[in-house]
Amino acid sequence: MLINDWARQSLPAMLDDLKAAVELETHSYDKAMLVKGLREIRGRAVERLGTPDEEVLHDGGSYGDILELTYRGTAPGTVLMLSHYDTVWPTGTLAAWPFAVVDGKATGPGVFDMKTGLVQSIWALRGLRELGLPHPSVRYLFNGDEEIGSPASRTHIEAASEDTLATLVFEASQEGALKTARKGVGLFNVSVTGVEAHAGLDPYAGASAIHALAEIVTTLARAGSRERGTTVNVGLISGGTGRNVTAGDASCGIDVRVTDPAEMGRIDDVFADLKASDPRVTISATGEWNRPPMTPNAASQRLFKEAREVAAGFGWLLDEVSVGGASDGNFVSALGRPVLDGMGAVGDGAHARHEHVLVEHIAERTALTMGLITALA
Repeated sequence: MLINDWARQSLPAMLDDLKAAVELETHSYDKAMLVKGLREIRGRAVERLGTPDEEVLHDGGSYGDILELTYRGTAPGTVLMLSHYDTVWPTGTLAAWPFAVVDGKATGPGVFDMKTGLVQSIWALRGLRELGLPHPSVRYLFNGDEEIGSPASRTHIEAASEDTLATLVFEASQEGALKTARKGVGLFNVSVTGVEAHAGLDPYAGASAIHALAEIVTTLARAGSRERGTTVNVGLISGGTGRNVTAGDASCGIDVRVTDPAEMGRIDDVFADLKASDPRVTISATGEWNRPPMTPNAASQRLFKEAREVAAGFGWLLDEVSVGGASDGNFVSALGRPVLDGMGAVGDGAHARHEHVLVEHIAERTALTMGLITALA
């Protein structure tokens, strides 16, 4: 049986698994539900693939735990299949937005980002085994903290991707295209302390933290560079205690995205040099670079070429794209290791109420993964 035919025949069972996965609400900040969700995901993997040859559970602390399952292959080497099981949707969202398949679209919280990809990754190995196709060993890593920056899982992802033939990240595709480049992300906060005073009785005695912050926001906005692919977004702002009070405190939260790794140093300098025109004001900048940029290294470029040849063999044209969002693939790419992202669903609406996947592409994407893995053998 051909890979394509097998994947199409398996689609009803894959949809059953997808429904079960979506109905496991796994909000990034709900530890109890993350524990339950990972337990169910492990059970489903074992049901579909059997007992793994190796299994390691890493404690995620207050975040979702990290599970590694390794299945021995029939050819040398290992492929890492990377999927996160946490979603941005708070527990209880499912009650008003249940999983459904309507007009060829599957909807529900987390269906696109990224539980469809997780299901596809499991079924890809099942298919290789049922068809008796040669394949390297497959190591799954399921983490429950990707949506909040992977604070607990980063070191395990980096370790698991060492000496692998490839890391395949099952984040959703970009209209079917694989994501071979992503921006790096920095998350920063600026706090300003001024001098409080009565804005009417003694208007010049105070030093407004809000006025100073307005100057700082302007400076930060100007630090973005369309030409360099750098964006600086002040997305949160707060401060003050009343209209008639010269504000003593103010703060803002900033999201920075960079394409060029060299931009990280330039932005660091911008934060270090922040100043206010009023010398009575003090400024504190904190934060860090959450993920480095994912730039196409030579190993990843060769891997994409392989994937494109596999797709061509199926009669499909596979494109690549650069996107502004980051993923766990950034960590692997920064180490110079071969990685392909966007192996997951075709659809739209990540983090939005119109989140959905196109059911007709689930089998196709599973077949692509199967073809690529056996090609690596």
